[in-house]
Amino acid sequence: MVAMLLEDMLLELEVEVVGPVATVAEALALTAVDRLDAGLLDVNLGGERSYPVAEALAARNVPFLFLTGYGEAGWDGGGETLQKPYRAEQIEAALARLIG
Repeated sequence: MVAMLLEDMLLELEVEVVGPVATVAEALALTAVDRLDAGLLDVNLGGERSYPVAEALAARNVPFLFLTGYGEAGWDGGGETLQKPYRAEQIEAALARLIG
């Protein structure tokens, strides 16, 4: 349900959404898409941490944002973290920082 709410927020911002996906494997498959401007990663995807997805995005120089209710993302590779619950204005500001 949270993913659907986020998708609605992004569509209102006129952002093209790729996903959402529920597993790390599905997310990794999306990192192979030719044109990703940014990634929004829930730290927990189907009981797995999304760190491999963050690594794949970082390797392609795709900026990303962790979304979490855990506090910090807990990933040593950097990346910005946005705490749940978040508002559309926070998502918009984060995307502006990520992709300008």
